[in-house]
Amino acid sequence: SGKARILGETDGFVKVVAESKYDEVLGVHIIGPHATELLAECVVAMALETTADELGRIIHAHPTVSESIMEAAEGVHGMTIHM
Repeated sequence: SGKARILGETDGFVKVVAESKYDEVLGVHIIGPHATELLAECVVAMALETTADELGRIIHAHPTVSESIMEAAEGVHGMTIHM
């Protein structure tokens, strides 16, 4: 994310795992300095049976580290812009 670059903390990644037929978010892999801060959004998304498409369309402030969740969700469908 842009914020991670500003902070000089670019090591890590976010990966969204979604069910292929219904696109439901099944899990998220988060490795990096702010993983614990990003986790809550993913837990809520899974509890609400959010799809990867819906998670990718949630508006995230810029620049923030949480944008990486949006980018990873967009990546499920090959729509990632900034990564």
